Formats: sequence, C-alpha cells, structure tokens
Amino acid sequence: MMNVRYAARECTDETKIEAFLAQAKTGFLGMSANDIPYVVPLNFIRLGRSIYFHGAAVGRKVSYIQHNKQVCFTVSEELGTMTSVIPAHTDTAYMSVMIFGYMDFVTDLDEATEAMQAMLHKYVPGYYNQPLSKAHIDKYRSSLGSKTLVFKLNQTHLSAKDNEPQAERMFSAGRTVQQDHT
Repeated sequence: MMNVRYAARECTDETKIEAFLAQAKTGFLGMSANDIPYVVPLNFIRLGRSIYFHGAAVGRKVSYIQHNKQVCFTVSEELGTMTSVIPAHTDTAYMSVMIFGYMDFVTDLDEATEAMQAMLHKYVPGYYNQPLSKAHIDKYRSSLGSKTLVFKLNQTHLSAKDNEPQAERMFSAGRTVQQDHT
C-alpha cells in the first residue's frame, strides 16, 4: 500500500480517526469493474475495523462488487479556508480518511440488524423508542420492490490526513488581505 505523500499531514491518532468517522455523515465508495470506475456517496457506520452501509440488493453497486470486491472508501470534511498574505500559502483545514479493503454482502441477520441499528443511532439518535427488529431487516422491500442488502467493507489498510484549523488564519466573509497586513 502506498504511504501518504505529504507525511506532515498524515494522521495516525486512532482516537481522532475514530471520532471523525463516528460524526461524519457521508462517505464515497470507489469501485472498479472492467476498467470503468464508479464512485457512490453513502451513509455509513464504522463498527470495529469495518464499514457498513445498506442499499438495494440489485443495481450497479452490486454488479461492480460482484465483479471486483476490492474497494476504497473515502470520508473527507472541509473545515474552512485559512488565509495568508502570500496567495500560495492560502490553505484548507480538513480531515480525510481512506479505507481500503474488500466488500462482503452481510448474510448473518444478527450482524445486519446490529449494523442497521448502529446506523439509526448515528443518524437519528433517540428517535425510535425500541430496537430495530430482525424481521424488519429480513422482510423490508424498497418502494421499487427490491430487498435491502447490508454491505460490509473489511478494512485491509487505512490512511488519514488532517490539517488543523488555525483560528487566527480562518477566512470569514469580509476579511481582506489589507486587514492582515496591519
């Protein structure tokens, strides 16, 4: 696996990485089949060293995974722009995580229910007053009639980068270079 090119931005703090993934709402799943790339945005949950998401049991995503189980999942959040009187030193504060691995379709009903329950806790905490039932996961069909499938990305490698915001450099509407020269 390739190392992070800009080593000064590499983040190896597992606590920080896990906290970031716990609060981030959208990740992008990159796949490839027959030399044609495909990237799709997804809601997700991280449990252990795996990423779970759900979707229709038929479609392009399923076809790509059946053809090539090797994937990359990327989560990135921009935290603001940092100014500099030197234009080339203007920078972006951010955090990003790339998880490489292989996909599985979750067939164990207990594991699928646990993953979907964790997603509900992440995206709508406290909304439901009782746990998700296994029967709901087993029998649910979308409005288009397809069964819902739970997907599991088994991590083989993770890399993360961050560029911490510097409060004194953060851009805000109306800020000008003239103000920064004084």
